[in-house]
Amino acid sequence: MSLTLMYITNNPAVAMLAQKAGVNRIWVDMEYMGKEKRQAGMNTVKSYHTLEDVEKLRKIISKSSLMVRVNPLHEGSKKEIGEVIERGAEYIMLPMFKGVDDAERFINFVGGRAKTILLIETAEADRDAEKIAQLAGVDEIHIGLNDLHLAYKKKFMFELLADGTVDRLSNIMQTNNKRFGFGGIARIGYGDLPAEYIITEHYRLKSDMAILSRGFCNANAVKDVAEIEEIFLEGMRNIRKLENGLLNYTAEQFEENRNIVREKVDLIVRRLSE
Repeated sequence: MSLTLMYITNNPAVAMLAQKAGVNRIWVDMEYMGKEKRQAGMNTVKSYHTLEDVEKLRKIISKSSLMVRVNPLHEGSKKEIGEVIERGAEYIMLPMFKGVDDAERFINFVGGRAKTILLIETAEADRDAEKIAQLAGVDEIHIGLNDLHLAYKKKFMFELLADGTVDRLSNIMQTNNKRFGFGGIARIGYGDLPAEYIITEHYRLKSDMAILSRGFCNANAVKDVAEIEEIFLEGMRNIRKLENGLLNYTAEQFEENRNIVREKVDLIVRRLSE
């Protein structure tokens, strides 16, 4: 097992470097509706990618898969999803849906023309998780810690990893044989909660996928193409090396890491509360 790793960009040069380094999915992020208000004052990614970006990347992506996050369901969703598919998206992600009825509408709009990913990041979707995981036509589910932690008024998104929320949802996904993932990861040794601890949790929970965050490579801040390439190549090598070691982990080692995560999250939350 190795994690399916995803990176958000609409920059063809960066997409090619990510693909060369072995990133599994290049992610065009078209979601903008409601995001500014929802994440006001937060240092989060707001991409404003377009249909033209989907078409542009489709022409150059060959080894990686092309994934698109569309807007939350709205009057124009059917048209938007159809256009994304026409431009070559292989995976389509629905954000901010409110439960099983929304999930079914999305599945119908896609109509089997692309793989579907549901992003559980509302309290309503969380409460419907069992029913959602049982739906035919749902290929994957991602647990969106950023907005879900806001929905539950948490201070830090990885509180949901420390408090058992991700464990509970992971159990639901495994019981229903559904591919799933959660959260984002930086480079090994980086991040408020360093990536190695999070990746180890992915393996403990038998997760299938993760997002490479800005803490992995903030391509908008690094202007030197050679430096971006080295960040991707070295970063991916280090992640895969760590994963190889995790294949031999015992239950006791996973539990030790879980306890470290809880301790580190608790310290971070205390600091944020001061």
